[in-house]
Amino acid sequence: MIDAVGNPQSILLLGGTSEIGLAVVEAFASDRPLRVVLGGRASERFDAAKAQLEQHGCAVETFEFDAQAFDTHGEALRKAFAGGDIDVALVAFGLLGDNEKAWTDVATAVELAQVNYTATVSVGVILGELLREQGHGSIVAFSSVAGERARRSNFVYGSTKAGMDAFYSGLTEALRPEGVHVTVVRPGFVHSRMTEGLKPAPLSTTPAVVAAIVVDAVRNRRELVWAPGPLRYLFSVLRHIPRPIFRKLPI
Repeated sequence: MIDAVGNPQSILLLGGTSEIGLAVVEAFASDRPLRVVLGGRASERFDAAKAQLEQHGCAVETFEFDAQAFDTHGEALRKAFAGGDIDVALVAFGLLGDNEKAWTDVATAVELAQVNYTATVSVGVILGELLREQGHGSIVAFSSVAGERARRSNFVYGSTKAGMDAFYSGLTEALRPEGVHVTVVRPGFVHSRMTEGLKPAPLSTTPAVVAAIVVDAVRNRRELVWAPGPLRYLFSVLRHIPRPIFRKLPI
């Protein structure tokens, strides 16, 4: 159980190779060992993620998790909870994709929608049920500033994150009376494998910076955080710019 100062004893990471997710686990494990349950597909990167956390003193368990295999989510997550209570569940999987291919190719667009939206809703419903059963816990869902307003450069990805964001924002309200806390995280451009080769956006950041923001949010039970924080003010302006002007902005 999360202690009085917000330190968890166990963490579930869905998206076991996510650089941001791993950074969050490492940040929580910086001053104490943790039980970590990693969900992902077998691969060299998955094995490397497990070894990386073990080097930080974590006791790591793994299980097979395929975001697009919706009918397996219930069994997979119950397996993740079988070894004991989960204090913090990180929903950190997702695809960025190629926007130009996504809006012209049905299969690519559907894959983005299934992974970034449908799968995250599926696990959100199940996590909500499991955490209500145990009577405590936190869910951290990684959304994106891309969901705040559709931009020509990444509107397919942005649309999937907008849906995800709306779902977890609503789940925050639904689970509050049950003693389960939900944090929605809206990162901007994060330097990682996912964004390698792309031109950095203003206020770009790193997985370590996002992780520090997430740790603070869980410890202080914040329901919505931006990473970095100033993006909140930038997008409060961008959200209201008239469309003829917005489409001319270099973003």
